[in-house]
Amino acid sequence: MDDEKFYLDTIERVIPNHQEKLAEAFYEFLELEHLYDSAAETVRTQLNIYDNEFSMKFQRNPIHGIESRIKSPQSIVEKLRRKGYPLSAKSAREHLTDIAGVRVVCYYVSDIYTLAELLTMRGDFKPVKIKDYIKTPKPSGYRSLHLIVMVPVYLSSCRQEVPVEIQVRTIGMDYWASLEHQLHYKTNSTIPPELSDELTELAGTIRETDQRMQAIYDKINTL
Repeated sequence: MDDEKFYLDTIERVIPNHQEKLAEAFYEFLELEHLYDSAAETVRTQLNIYDNEFSMKFQRNPIHGIESRIKSPQSIVEKLRRKGYPLSAKSAREHLTDIAGVRVVCYYVSDIYTLAELLTMRGDFKPVKIKDYIKTPKPSGYRSLHLIVMVPVYLSSCRQEVPVEIQVRTIGMDYWASLEHQLHYKTNSTIPPELSDELTELAGTIRETDQRMQAIYDKINTL
């Protein structure tokens, strides 16, 4: 219930002494959470359908794991405040594209692009933005394929399109990114330059490992 208390405290500061408006704003945030959770679940369901289909047709699963998350109320409000936007559910829908997130961990780099193509070829999943940090890694060494896709959510009264941020990466990429994030959190993003250089070097090692594993897999497929 901490999120609920945060919602109420935040909205009460923005709309003081207006209980009716406070209740209305709180309900709008609850609707927002349900809407984006539904969109993330739609993506997860479709990914599981592809994974099961590959298992049946090719006797292998391209997906090692799927995780989804919805930004916490605190994160939504803090991001809106940081960007100078109004603190409301309507403002969050208009200005934020990363409220719903899905992370997909694959076995091989080729699986990443196969799944991305399948998702973006669907008529009702509309790609808005694609950032390929695999072909062009970030300076830190971070690699992943990022997609923002508009996903249809069918409610009892209407159909709504909701943006979902999808990150697709290999086991190696996810391993590096998870530990790098943990180290930044532990040091308050003040990792010494020499250690940052070492992290970048390790990212290169993992990249080479991914390439070698892909090459082995490709050779086995030709036997």
